[in-house]
Amino acid sequence: MGRLASRPLLLALLSLALCRGRVVRVPTGTLVRVVGTELVIPCNVSDYDGPSEQNFDWSFSSLGSSFVELASTWEVGFPAQLYQERLQRGEILLRRTANDAVELHIKNIQPSDQGHYKCSTPSTDATVQGNYEDTVQVKVLADSLHVGPSARPPPSLSLREGEPFELRCTAASASPLHTHLALLWEVHRGPARRSVLALTHEGRFHPGLGYEQRYHSGDVRLDTVGSDAYRLSVSRALSADQGSYRCIVSEWIAEQGNWQEIQEKAVEVATVVIQPTVLRAAVPKNVSVAEGKELDLTCNITTDRADDVRPEVTWSFSRMPDSTLPGSRVLARLDRDSLVHSSPHVALSHVDARSYRLLVRDVSKENSGYYFCHVSLWAPGHNRSWHKVAEAVSSPAGVGVTWLEPDYQVYLNASKVPGFADDPTELACRVVDTKNGEANVRFTVSWYYRMNRRSDNVVTSELLAVMDGDWTLKYGERSKQRAQDGDFIFTKEHTDTFNFRIQRTTEEDRGNYYCVVSAWTKQRNNSWVKSKDVFSKPVNIFWALEDSVLVVKARQPKPFFAAGNTFEMTCKVSSKNIKSPRYSVLITAEKPVGDLSSPNETKYIISLDQDSVVKLENWTDASRVDGVVLEKVQEDEFRYRMYQTQVSDAGLYRCMVTAWSPVRGSLWREAATGLSNPIEIDFQTSGPIFNASVHSDTPSVIRGDLIKLFCIITVEGAALDPDDMAFDVSWFAVHSFGLDKAPVLLSSLDRKGIVTTSRRDWKSDLSLERVSVLEFLLQVHGSEDQDFGNYYCSVTPWVKSPTGSWQKEAEIHSKPVFITVKMDVLNAFKYPLLIGVGLSTVIGLLSCLIGYCSSHWCCKKEVQETRRERRRLMSMEMD
Repeated sequence: MGRLASRPLLLALLSLALCRGRVVRVPTGTLVRVVGTELVIPCNVSDYDGPSEQNFDWSFSSLGSSFVELASTWEVGFPAQLYQERLQRGEILLRRTANDAVELHIKNIQPSDQGHYKCSTPSTDATVQGNYEDTVQVKVLADSLHVGPSARPPPSLSLREGEPFELRCTAASASPLHTHLALLWEVHRGPARRSVLALTHEGRFHPGLGYEQRYHSGDVRLDTVGSDAYRLSVSRALSADQGSYRCIVSEWIAEQGNWQEIQEKAVEVATVVIQPTVLRAAVPKNVSVAEGKELDLTCNITTDRADDVRPEVTWSFSRMPDSTLPGSRVLARLDRDSLVHSSPHVALSHVDARSYRLLVRDVSKENSGYYFCHVSLWAPGHNRSWHKVAEAVSSPAGVGVTWLEPDYQVYLNASKVPGFADDPTELACRVVDTKNGEANVRFTVSWYYRMNRRSDNVVTSELLAVMDGDWTLKYGERSKQRAQDGDFIFTKEHTDTFNFRIQRTTEEDRGNYYCVVSAWTKQRNNSWVKSKDVFSKPVNIFWALEDSVLVVKARQPKPFFAAGNTFEMTCKVSSKNIKSPRYSVLITAEKPVGDLSSPNETKYIISLDQDSVVKLENWTDASRVDGVVLEKVQEDEFRYRMYQTQVSDAGLYRCMVTAWSPVRGSLWREAATGLSNPIEIDFQTSGPIFNASVHSDTPSVIRGDLIKLFCIITVEGAALDPDDMAFDVSWFAVHSFGLDKAPVLLSSLDRKGIVTTSRRDWKSDLSLERVSVLEFLLQVHGSEDQDFGNYYCSVTPWVKSPTGSWQKEAEIHSKPVFITVKMDVLNAFKYPLLIGVGLSTVIGLLSCLIGYCSSHWCCKKEVQETRRERRRLMSMEMD
C-alpha cells in the first residue's frame, strides 16, 4: 500500500517537466527467439521535447494472465518479487540509449519468458494526447539448430601455393516454424579476421573484401552437398589463404514480411597452412671477358614445384652489387609465354627446363658491373588467370671486362720561340709510339698554361682549350677572348699532331705550356668515352726583359761653308733589344741664344716616318719650299740637306729618331726615342747690323683721332745700297697696360710691297705704308677705346749677296710704345643732356595737364555729395 500511495505524489512532482502529445512505441509484430539466446526489446517515446530523461516501466504477461511489473527506470521497488532475483543477477536489465529511448535485455531466455511485454511511461497530463504504452508479443522456440564440422577434431591442411583445397560444415534445423539458414565462411589469421564467402538467408552469395575477383573468376566457390552440408572450394591456394577457418550459421524467420535472426552458431572447421614454394636462382660469381668478345651467363633455377607452373626470367645489370638500389636496368626478359624482350646486342635463350642463358655481344668497358637473374613462378588460375606463387633473385655475378688501353707517348716542342714581345709562338704536340691503338680509338688534346714562379708556391694550371671526343673545341677563360680575336689559334694537322700558335706573344704569355692527349674509345651506341690521359713535359716560353737602347750620332761631312751654300748632315742609328726596328726621323733646329723673341726655341723642320713618307713640319719659307731634303740612305742611316742657306738658318740642328716595332701585322708600336748630338750652323760675317725702333707723335689721343706710329730702321757697319736691302715689317699690339697678354698681329708688309691687314672686331681702320727706305708708318683711323696698349714692330731684313741671291737676316723687334685713347667728355655728354632736358619738360607739362583735369572734375563731384548729406542731417534734426 505504501508503494502504491507514493506513486501519485511522484507523478505530481514530475508533471512540470513532462510534455504532451507523446507516443510510446515498441517493435511491431511478434518477436521470435530461441531458448538460451538473448532477447532485446527497444522502446522509445516520439514527440518528446522535455529537458530531462523519460522514465519507462516494463510489464509482462504470460498467455491468458494479467500484466506483472517487470522493471522500471525510475522506481527501484517497481518489479514484482518473481523477477527481483533475475534483476539482481543481471539476467534482466534496462539499458538507456537516449533520453527518450530504452532497451529491455533478457539473457538466456526461457520458455516461461514467452508472452506479451508492455512498455509504458508515466503521465500527468490534464488531457490524454496519444498513447502512453505499447505491447509486443514474444515467442520462445526450442533450440533445434545443429552445426558441426565435417571431421572432429578440426584437421590441419598443409598446402603449397597454387594447390586446391575444400572445407565442409553441416547445418540443419528441426524448428516447427518455417525458418531459413544463412552461412558465412570466415578465416582468422592472428587477431585479424576476414570474411571469405557468405550465403544469405535469402539464398544470395556475398564474397568478402578482397575475394570479389576470385569469386567472379570461380576460384572461390560455396556449394551444398546433400541436405545439410556446405562446401567451400578454393581451386588455387594463395599465401593469403593461410589461417583458421570458421563456419558461422544463423537462423532466420519471417514475421509479417520482416526477417528476424533468431540465433547464430559458429564452429571451427580447419586450419590451412600454405607452404612456401622453394625457388632459387644461381649464376656464376665472377666472370672475366675481353673487350669486344661475347659475355655468356647462365641462370640455373631450382624449385620443388613439378606441376604446370611457368617461370618468368629477367636479367638486369647494375653498377652496384645490390639490385635494389636505383640505377639498375633490365637487359632482357623471358615472360611466362616464352616471349623474349631484349635489345639487338643482347640475347636470352631457354637452354633446358631449368637453365636460361644470357648472351651479350661485343662487350665494352661499360659492360663491367654486376648481373642479376630475377625468376618468378606463375601458376594458372581459374578462367585462364595467372598468379605469382614464388619469386627469387640470384646473387650478383661480377663481370669484369678486360681492356688493353692504348699505349702511347706525348711530346711537346716549340717550333717557334719568341725573342721579343709581339713575336709569334708555335707549339706542336705529337703522339708517338702508339700501341694497342685500334680503329675505334681517337686522340684529342687539351692545352694548359702555368705561370713561372721563383718561389715554391703551388701555381694552378689554367686551361687554354680542351677538345671533346667529337673534336669540339672549347676555350678556357684565359684564352676565350684572344681566340675569338684570332690571336690564339688551335689546329689539328694530323690524327696524331696538334698545334697551338700565339700570333703576338705578350709579356703575360711567358710561362710553362704543356698538352694532355686523351684517348677516346668508341662505344656500341657510337658514342665516345675517354679511356686514358697522357701529359707532356712542359715547354718554357721566356725571354729576358731588357730596356730598349737607341743611339743616334750626327755628323757634318763639310764642316765649313758660307751663306748660300748647301748644308748637309747625316745621322747614324744603332739599337739594342728592339725587335725588327724601323725608324722615323725628325730634323729639329734650335735658334742661337742671342735671339730676343724666343731664346732656345726649337722648331721642327722636316720629318720622315717609318714608312719613308716625308713631311714638312714648320718650314715656312715659301721661297725655299724645296730647299730642304731628308732621305733614307740605309736602314739605319739618314741624310738631311738644306740648299741656299740663309743667315737666319743659323742654329743647332739635331736628328730626333724614334724606333718602331711591328705589332698585329700592319700596326707599329713605339719602342724607343733618341736625340742626336747637335750640329751648329754659324755664319761668321762682317755685314751690316740692323736695329728697329718705334716712334709716335701722338702717344695720347682722343677717341676718334688718328694714331700715327713710325717703325724706324737703322743700319750699322758697312754701308749698303738701298737697292740691296729689303724688309718684311709686321706690326703687333698688346692691348693691356703690361705685356702679360699675347701680341696680336695688326698688319704686315713684305719685301715685295704686299700689305696684309688682320680683321678686328671694332670700327677703327688700319693702314701701313713705306714712308722711306728705312721708315714704315702705321696709322689707326677713327681710334676706339680698344686701341690702347703697347705697339711694336718686327723687321726681317733681306740683303742681296754678291752672287745676286737674297739672304734673310735674323728677325729683329723694336721696343714697345704705349698708346692711350681718351674720351671727349663734352661731346660724350652733350646729346644725353639735351635729351634729358627735353624729356623733363614734356613730363612736367603732362603732369600739370593731368592735375588740372583731376581737380576740375573729381573735386567738384565730391562737394555736391557733401552738401546733400548735410541737408539730409538737417531734415533729421527738424524731425
